[in-house]
Amino acid sequence: MSRGGKLALLCAGVVLAFVLALLAGKVWVPIGGMASGDPRAIIMMDLRLPRALLAMTIGAGLGLSGAALQGYTRNPLADPAILGISALAALGAVTAIFLGLGASGEIVAAFAMAGAALAVLLLGLLAGRTASAVAFLLAGTVLSSLAGALTALLITLAPNPFATSEIINWLMGALTDRGWAELRIAAPLVLAGSLLVLAQGRALDALTLGEVVARSLGVDLARLQWMLAVALAFTVGGSVAVTGIVGFVGLMVPHMLRPFFGAEPSRLLLPSALGGALLVLVADSLVRLTPGAGELRLGVAMALIGAPFFFALLARYRRELV
Repeated sequence: MSRGGKLALLCAGVVLAFVLALLAGKVWVPIGGMASGDPRAIIMMDLRLPRALLAMTIGAGLGLSGAALQGYTRNPLADPAILGISALAALGAVTAIFLGLGASGEIVAAFAMAGAALAVLLLGLLAGRTASAVAFLLAGTVLSSLAGALTALLITLAPNPFATSEIINWLMGALTDRGWAELRIAAPLVLAGSLLVLAQGRALDALTLGEVVARSLGVDLARLQWMLAVALAFTVGGSVAVTGIVGFVGLMVPHMLRPFFGAEPSRLLLPSALGGALLVLVADSLVRLTPGAGELRLGVAMALIGAPFFFALLARYRRELV
């Protein structure tokens, strides 16, 4: 099948998953529920439609970020959550909430973006682009641990138990009760970051041949690093600011799509965005169907899926190295 045909299949999958996200829930609502005059239209238009659009947006941004990170670091285990980028973005958002600035979604998003950009730059300083997979994982572990410790400190110092509970619930990552306001904050940021990432496709292709070859082809590596830092700040920071940490999307999606679209970064970026949107839409629909009055947090569900996937990847690369 041609690349266009595969992309068309992915788009069809996203459309089907989007329709499922509109219909699924504790109460199933038929598509006709969106009709004017139907009392269920309020549920569809005010709750499920913005939530589905937000799931599609952050899924696309996280999938794209994972593919870009894996191409830039030339490390198949790279992911915004594993490398501490999401954790530092969350620390930035929690800092804004701790300082009493949580009422403004725009300010929380700005703090989250600053945290994500700082994480990318620190990761480059700690591990470097030519470091091994182990070095990148260790650098990411250091960043995650540091961000986690500082976040725990802020939670401990929170002014009241209600604020503490709010921060902890938010950190688990969820689309529960997210609506048009959160979509208006995240969508422009993720879109801007995604366009920046897509513009770096050729430079990422050249980097797969090595830094010397990339420079000989006219790639400015310092500019590429800064552009990716800004782009990931927009995509990851914008996502974390409204949903909390939703991990493993950027790790799993490129690996699932690489056999169909090839390993060349520029050919994998757009499919990863579509795949991320599909994965988060389906996952968010399923968490709403969990038994009980409440629903499983999306961040928890992705961790339950992503952790075994990560261990399977580690085992595969270990066998290849032996």
